[in-house]
Amino acid sequence: MNSVMTSVFDIFKIGPGPSSSHTLGPMKAARRFRQACSELESASREAATALDVRLYGSLATTGKGHGTDRSVIAGLLGWEPETCDPDAFDALGRDPDGTYAFQLAEGTIPFRPKHLHFDAAPRDLPHPNTLVFRLLAGERVLLEKEYYSIGGGFILCKGESEIPRPMPPVPYANMRQLRGQMERHALGLVELLWRNETVLSGCGADEVSRRLNGILDAMEHAVERGLVTDGVLPGPIGLSRKAPVLYRRSQSMPDSADRFAILLNAYALAASEENAAGHLVVTAPTSGSAGVMPGVVYLLAKHMEVPRPLLVEGLLVAAAIGGIARHNASISGAEVGCQGEIGVASSMAAALIAHIHGCDVGTVENAAEIALEHHLGLTCDPIGGYVQIPCIERNAVGAVHAYNAYLLASAGDPASQKIDFDAVVEVMLETGRDMSDRYKETARGGLAKSSIHC
Repeated sequence: MNSVMTSVFDIFKIGPGPSSSHTLGPMKAARRFRQACSELESASREAATALDVRLYGSLATTGKGHGTDRSVIAGLLGWEPETCDPDAFDALGRDPDGTYAFQLAEGTIPFRPKHLHFDAAPRDLPHPNTLVFRLLAGERVLLEKEYYSIGGGFILCKGESEIPRPMPPVPYANMRQLRGQMERHALGLVELLWRNETVLSGCGADEVSRRLNGILDAMEHAVERGLVTDGVLPGPIGLSRKAPVLYRRSQSMPDSADRFAILLNAYALAASEENAAGHLVVTAPTSGSAGVMPGVVYLLAKHMEVPRPLLVEGLLVAAAIGGIARHNASISGAEVGCQGEIGVASSMAAALIAHIHGCDVGTVENAAEIALEHHLGLTCDPIGGYVQIPCIERNAVGAVHAYNAYLLASAGDPASQKIDFDAVVEVMLETGRDMSDRYKETARGGLAKSSIHC
């Protein structure tokens, strides 16, 4: 069976913003290239004199606004996304004449920002997010690696096979098969996901639970930092943060539907603004959509007093939705537009909400389907290549949309569902393929071409 092989920890990853495909992916690719260099024969390492890095496609057109240059530098320095200091990360590459030491066993090679080239010339690429690293001895190429940042922090290397994972004990390729496996083996949704996750991640149930609690902590920290941080986000747009304003407004309001709506918006904005600032967030499933799930989770935890074990289950359910979307379509804005980022994030959050409220798998699927259906065709058109306009507000809209999708799903009979989740995922992929490249994270169309009114 062509099974989903995505772990919950592939969907939820901690790292600096603002873009999983432009920040996390390139950092991982650079770090992998560093490792490959260290495995060369000693004579080759001794002969090395320089590095050359080239960015193509969407990485070239919007990489500066997404922090791809500092991500590559960080990876070449051996930094990891989960543990890097956001302030130190933000300072990388700011001085064009600055020099960094690329470490090899035989010594160091100087690397400067000018050695990183943004090549935005139109060309036929294997993937719209392509990076090429070269280790040089004068003009001679000692090692060349071509990587593709395929969304959500995932990377592939040309000519290299990924290390295969063991087949999960209850395999499925889509939602229909997942439901069929539940019925065939008389398993509940969460029980099935637990069984698969312990195999896919290679961790015992206690370790999976511990790590998922760490993911929840990171989500909450991102929201809480964003709620108390005023000011203007980095970059030339001059966009002011809104989350603290909305949160302060909510404090003088009595409990009501309006107050909870304001809070949900504030929480989603808070995490998304932290992402735009390049601070630590959780991909869910990407950095550009890193406000949707945390906004929903924070509301559930702090105002509905949902217990941690149930939120952990909710993450498993949400990751299953994200994994199916990734397996059968894409979660990359550069491939299918923002429907693959905010749309899938909203779908994941809707499924989580439905599970939290005790809904059966039919209603969980219906909530996910409704959320994704109404994001179909959403373009990825960041102004200036910065994950700010329209990205930040889209996270808030996606969070509210997720809750509304759950409400709509809970009002119907799952057995009478006319459109299933798999069909919408298929349409998302088809729509993404038909979408002009101008609307897929290149900042060449849509709102990205609009004037900014300051």
